[in-house]
Amino acid sequence: MKDTQAPAGGGAVADTPQPRRLTDSQVFRRRRIARISLFVFLIVLVFAAFVLSMMIGQYPIPLNQIFPILFQGPPGTDTFGNQSVMWNIRLPRIVLGLVVGAALGVAGALMQAVFANPLAEPSVIGVTSGAGVGAAVVIVFGWSFLGTSTVPFAAFITAVLTTVMVYQLARFDGQVHVINLILTGIAINAVCGAIISLLVYVAPATSREQIIFWQMGSLNGALWKQVVVVTPIIAAGMVVAIILGGALDILALGDKAAAHIGVNVAFVRIAAIAASTLLTAGAVAYAGLIGFVGLIIPHLLRSITGPANKILIPASALAGAALIGLADIAARTLISFADLPIGIFTAAVGGPTFFILLRRMLRKGRKG
Repeated sequence: MKDTQAPAGGGAVADTPQPRRLTDSQVFRRRRIARISLFVFLIVLVFAAFVLSMMIGQYPIPLNQIFPILFQGPPGTDTFGNQSVMWNIRLPRIVLGLVVGAALGVAGALMQAVFANPLAEPSVIGVTSGAGVGAAVVIVFGWSFLGTSTVPFAAFITAVLTTVMVYQLARFDGQVHVINLILTGIAINAVCGAIISLLVYVAPATSREQIIFWQMGSLNGALWKQVVVVTPIIAAGMVVAIILGGALDILALGDKAAAHIGVNVAFVRIAAIAASTLLTAGAVAYAGLIGFVGLIIPHLLRSITGPANKILIPASALAGAALIGLADIAARTLISFADLPIGIFTAAVGGPTFFILLRRMLRKGRKG
């Protein structure tokens, strides 16, 4: 005789509602809406940071005067007041900060794509430590062959040369593997750190303070000529990064798979490293060492945009610009009549954010 009793605990198992799976078109639509929403949010955030930076400071400017001052154009040499403060002090600082933030965000996205590691950043290949050596040498020895541009020029040149050195030392049998780049970068970073420490030790007190402050990062004293010098370099790096977006997506499949499809793996990797070096060197030349932007921004955005670098790279540019813009506002206003280093705020935001992301990754790994 058949047992017709229902299973203990109530209704039949067959009646339990099953979760409805989304179709591919629905998943694509949701992801597209999320990406559009993200870009709208980031554009609004950058615009808000831009406007707030013009308004807030030791010399406040009302919102209703911002746009009339902008439309009036630069003031004359004998003009003082809001127009002079806006065009001669705040605007070059704001524009330089947005450009630097965008550069660092994109540089981080490129490095994470090249190394196939969400924890990679430009410092992996020695760009920032190399820049620190150049700046420290010029400061300690008091060289001023280019006037106020001597330190930025030296930092940019040594950043590029250090990256070239890392790439050449990582070459073995005519090939450069990712693991070789990482290990060589660690060694070069250690050497550069030792050189900087030695220079700080032998430097006089004033030079020592200048080196330490430069390593913390700051936009204090930004000028239009600095913006004019840095912007073309960073723009060139941005263009290369956007062009490489599709190839970097294919590179994520692995070197062999990418080469089989027709991608020149060595060329793409060299171009991405060169673009990241230009972006980072250009950013730190005048702004100093600003950490965590290249690490946190792409890593945080990837959970929303997905792994596609064509989307991630421009999103990282906007998010990096917004972060530096907001950090600079805090640096100028948190303490009256003081200009704090921006690196303090990017580290204060980046450290906890990185820890939260790390815990989330570990939790997902445990569930998987």
